[in-house]
Amino acid sequence: MRITVYLTDNRPEPWVESLRAELPDADITAWTPGAPMADHAVVWAPPQSFLDEQRQLRGMFNIGAGVDALFKLRLPPQTRIVRLDDAGMSVQMAEYVCHALIRHFREFDVYEADAREGRWSYRRPRLRSDFPVGVMGLGVLGERVGKAIAQFEFPVMGWSRTPKRIDGIQCFAGDEGFDDFLAASRMLVCLLPLTVETRGILRREHLLKLNGGKPGGYIVNVARGAHLVDGDLIPLLDADQLAGATLDVFTDEPLAPEHPFWRHPKITVTPHASARTLREESVAQIAAKIRALEAGASFDTLPGVVDAGRGY
Repeated sequence: MRITVYLTDNRPEPWVESLRAELPDADITAWTPGAPMADHAVVWAPPQSFLDEQRQLRGMFNIGAGVDALFKLRLPPQTRIVRLDDAGMSVQMAEYVCHALIRHFREFDVYEADAREGRWSYRRPRLRSDFPVGVMGLGVLGERVGKAIAQFEFPVMGWSRTPKRIDGIQCFAGDEGFDDFLAASRMLVCLLPLTVETRGILRREHLLKLNGGKPGGYIVNVARGAHLVDGDLIPLLDADQLAGATLDVFTDEPLAPEHPFWRHPKITVTPHASARTLREESVAQIAAKIRALEAGASFDTLPGVVDAGRGY
């Protein structure tokens, strides 16, 4: 069995070494042009030239949860895409989202601003019941985030394309449940996969429906930058229709120094840091799936296999 590794913006050598330790009988190398055909690939943002040469790949294992970039490429017809279904990312995402929500709810951002000015200030306590949180996307990451938020006794809503039942989360589904979900949510967390249907879903017409149309909505985007229509956000913040936003992902990354998001007082920017790939956990998961395939399992039995029709 031959495995090739291509990781844009990441050194492949540590991944190769870790994969060799997990799969000692496999021939595992970092890809170079003209390399022999491989059975499987471990990738992050590979170029089309890689796939044009690696035409016999059975499985392409993405070292992140988002696979939208891969669907921009011409894939060999037999190649199945497999994403990480957790590998240590869900707990990081839950940490990040809970921090963003509690920072806003407890007004720690206001205290920080006052402290910089040397002001000893007082803020009236808020009620959690007045800050229902809506989680868009109830996959592995979204479910973990929703359950973590519920531990802090916020009302939690969840929305997904297909119906789900999750303890502690009021679930909405499909187009018919979307408006009711938005109206029930004051704080909105985007954890959706990026597809044709979800691109631009955080746009004016939808953001105006938050919190039953009343001012005070708050946005946390930790999915993909293209979910948000950038030009719709700042006018809603300036009009006080939205109270703020925490953004970890952007349509173009790195975010340009001149982008207005950096300087807007109601926007918190982080550099795509909400959940980093943990190499050892990821390698263990990928290796277990490859071992299952080599033992005769089909791709359809593996967790994390992407449905090409849905894009996730």
